[in-house]
Amino acid sequence: MKLAMIGQGRMGEGMTRRLRAAGHDVVAYDLDPAKSDVPDLPAMVAALPSPRIVWVMVPAGAATEATVAAVAALLAPGDIVVEGGNGYHKDDVRRSATLAASGLRYIDAGVSGGVWGFANGFCIMAGGPRDAFDHIEPVLRDLAPEGGLLYAGPTGAGHFAKMVHNGIEYGMMQAMAEGFALLESAHEYDFDLPGVARLWQHGSVVRSWLLDLLVDALDRDPHLDALRGYVDDSGEGRWTVIEGVERGVNVNVLATALFARFTSREENPFAMRVNAALRNEFGGHAVRTVTDAPQG
Repeated sequence: MKLAMIGQGRMGEGMTRRLRAAGHDVVAYDLDPAKSDVPDLPAMVAALPSPRIVWVMVPAGAATEATVAAVAALLAPGDIVVEGGNGYHKDDVRRSATLAASGLRYIDAGVSGGVWGFANGFCIMAGGPRDAFDHIEPVLRDLAPEGGLLYAGPTGAGHFAKMVHNGIEYGMMQAMAEGFALLESAHEYDFDLPGVARLWQHGSVVRSWLLDLLVDALDRDPHLDALRGYVDDSGEGRWTVIEGVERGVNVNVLATALFARFTSREENPFAMRVNAALRNEFGGHAVRTVTDAPQG
């Protein structure tokens, strides 16, 4: 098939390469001219057969909003826009309705795989009109590994599934972080951290791709001394927690993992200074009995 891929960052470029390797004709477009096959969006659209397929792979938020709007203004009824970034499912529902008024079809595709996706395939959760999904299914199947593609349901379902996936990822990463921090603190045993991680890749309950990535990191830097303990978030973890609140679903672990990322970005966190101040105040008084201790 012939399609356009807007955004040639780490994910978009890998997807473009994988599709081309499978025999698809991909017209690449990026703000960086060196990564573009065409000079602008009108030229990109003009290079596509009808019905046109335009895949948007840019950062969620303002960039996605602007790109989808600009592309939609150039397309014709029956054309398909695929939003493959880490979008918010409620934005998908709104965008889909707007595009449908002009006869355009919209697919929200949650994509997982990162920089390893080119070699291993991208796990794809897609939502939107079934006829649009069916039309682009050959593209989706060649992007995904065997068993790695799901038609998740109506508009928004793809990104909702990806949102929950990333929320779970936060929790798994935090559990590994805390576990390996505990191992690293046990100086009396002098654990070989890369060795423990490699061991757990074989037969253990916690073996996973995240563990594989940790093994690679620990092999390069056994105590991760070269890294700063700063962890960003791209939005899905926050949305997952918000959905849990709105739906009355307990997502305690996912929320804790998200808040741990917030703490990682602080220099000498104020909350910890408050904790220390209170602790010092207690330490400055005589030992109190339980009945004398402050209540509440």
